[in-house]
Amino acid sequence: MVTPGTFSTPQQPGKPPSDAVVLFDGSEAALAKWEADKSPAEPTRWVVKDGAMQCVPGSGYIRTKESFGDCQLHIEWAAPAKVEGNSQGRGNSGVFLMGQTEVQVLDNFDNPTYADGFAGSVYGVNPPYANALNKPGDWQVYDLIFRRPIYKDGKLLDSGRFTVMMNGVVVQDATPLEGGGGHKGRSKERPFPEKGPLKLQDHGNPVRYRNIWVRPLPPRAGDGGDMGVMSPEAATAKKMEIAKRIRDDAAKLQGHAKLRRLMESLCYEPDAAARKESEAGIAAWVAGIKQTPAGGMEAKKGEVMQMRDAVHYLVRFKFLPDALPAKAEIDQLIKDSGWEPKK
Repeated sequence: MVTPGTFSTPQQPGKPPSDAVVLFDGSEAALAKWEADKSPAEPTRWVVKDGAMQCVPGSGYIRTKESFGDCQLHIEWAAPAKVEGNSQGRGNSGVFLMGQTEVQVLDNFDNPTYADGFAGSVYGVNPPYANALNKPGDWQVYDLIFRRPIYKDGKLLDSGRFTVMMNGVVVQDATPLEGGGGHKGRSKERPFPEKGPLKLQDHGNPVRYRNIWVRPLPPRAGDGGDMGVMSPEAATAKKMEIAKRIRDDAAKLQGHAKLRRLMESLCYEPDAAARKESEAGIAAWVAGIKQTPAGGMEAKKGEVMQMRDAVHYLVRFKFLPDALPAKAEIDQLIKDSGWEPKK
């Protein structure tokens, strides 16, 4: 269970969900979770003013002391209310996931620039779908979903992707990372570490940040988990595992409930024994339904219609044979009972 957070307003940042890792909550003490992006590490020279963490131009990038991989990130930023500069020289900063791939931060309110450098772009990879910025000085809200590239034995399994919402508007929809991006760095494949720090860019403008939190996401196939892209071999093994779990559950049941679970298992693995038992069970079920007194059929309507749908599905996708006698018998039962949908 995750207790949802609350939405931000221009005056007040929202609250993070209950399982979030809070990286900046507006307090001076939260600055201790960050350091200058230098080796060896040094304390950051960025400052906290009015509940916001503000870039000190010339002080350099900052990074979190903690590292993350795939994640959901919430971060709010504001460019200076006093407009100075144009194109890339106005309210410029950036959010770097794992310190590698940048979602651009830029004051593009009535300030055009090159396409893959707009606010909300995956910098150097893909422009945003839309410019959904508030005016300079107002808070902008980014909600990001990041999936890192995955390599195995030097081969790319998953290019990684970015989904970005700007002020509630989708501006990147699972955009492939194409090597990670960077200035004129598109499509240059390179392995990523398993985890890395979140970095914020010093680009010479006093951009402010607030309400920063992250939720690590479950790993994908090839990355120590079973979510996302799977090889055909891994998918087959997973289906067999699911089918066995369903059949084990069916063995504990009786009657119609057992039959439905056995039928379900066929969708994951074409097991001969489960198929034979399912066919026999469906035939026995039809024979039982036929023994129902005429006055009792209406009470069986839901069960009959569900069985019809299940059998049709299994036949359609070749889990059961098209010539299954019970299929025609069920259809006839429905016709005789006057339950066929009106055309």
